[in-house]
Amino acid sequence: MRFVITGGGTGGHIYPALAIARGLGERYPGSEMLYIGTKTGLEADIVPRSGLSFHAIHLSGLRRSLTPKNLLVLWRAGKGTLEARRIIKKFKPVAVVGTGGYVCGPVVIAAGSLRVPTLIHEQNALPGITNQILSVFAGQVATTFEDSVERFPRKAKVKVTGLPVRPEILTADRNNAREKLGIPGHQKLVLSFGGSQGARSINMAMVGVIGRFKGSDSVRFIHVTGQAQYDAFLKECRRKNISPAENNVQIVPYMHNMPEALAAADLVICRAGAATLAEITVRGLPSILIPYPYAAGNHQEYNARALVEKGAAEMILDDEVNEKLLVNKINSMLQNKEKLKLMSEASLSVGRPRALQDIIDSIDELIT
Repeated sequence: MRFVITGGGTGGHIYPALAIARGLGERYPGSEMLYIGTKTGLEADIVPRSGLSFHAIHLSGLRRSLTPKNLLVLWRAGKGTLEARRIIKKFKPVAVVGTGGYVCGPVVIAAGSLRVPTLIHEQNALPGITNQILSVFAGQVATTFEDSVERFPRKAKVKVTGLPVRPEILTADRNNAREKLGIPGHQKLVLSFGGSQGARSINMAMVGVIGRFKGSDSVRFIHVTGQAQYDAFLKECRRKNISPAENNVQIVPYMHNMPEALAAADLVICRAGAATLAEITVRGLPSILIPYPYAAGNHQEYNARALVEKGAAEMILDDEVNEKLLVNKINSMLQNKEKLKLMSEASLSVGRPRALQDIIDSIDELIT
């Protein structure tokens, strides 16, 4: 059996696509995968490293402002659709799976013109423009959030599956993780991070938070600054006479074993990207979410609100986050065991550990 996988531009589109490809390989041993992307997207580097066959088509994304350059983009989209059609016709897949990004449009439309079954996956509570358009052509739309269902056209066949997470996120053992990190049973662990590049607003607020909680025996902090902001964070700590070597504080530029850190955590402070939320909810972790304000369509705020409405998280907008507000929220959660327990239960109820299996089942329904 052969499958075409497509999705590009950002890791949020690429990593779910790779997870689905892996799941298809496990469900159908001996099957062949072909990933279609662009030369300019991150997929051109990430996908070949994963071992999948990769084929690039020539495309560029629409600019959000009115500009004559969009005419060239549309011309390239038409050309890219013809390229994708030739690739699909030659490869003869039983299904095409798209996970978002502008490369999905030509590939899914090409598959539809050849009557190849298609499934698209939407990661965010606010669907991207590409997936909203493609939903009426796709045989199945899989979504991460229940909130996104009503935002698709009525004709679309939408199913809530969740977002696939790495197996090690699900299997990491809490007791082993806490023992390895040296966290005693009576201490609560607060894990804070802003993504691989870090988040300046979160970092600046966390300097003050660490200063307020330094030396506490009841709470431990692991703060991930992001590689590019590590030195600046330490400099700000020194400026405020905060030692980064406090016995209840660990400051790192990058968390190499995030599954272990999540397993050990009691509370997470982070952005509201779909992949991050999928990981913290399958672990049943309460969270304080600070959405990235410049995400396309402000989709991170929609993601965060989806968890807030379920009682699984609290939210602080990026331009409102500060030391005092963050300290108050941390205290109100850690000092109220019942509240933390209810938030944990709500988070776990939102998490979908069977997301990958449910997506593969949906593909299986399309091809049988």
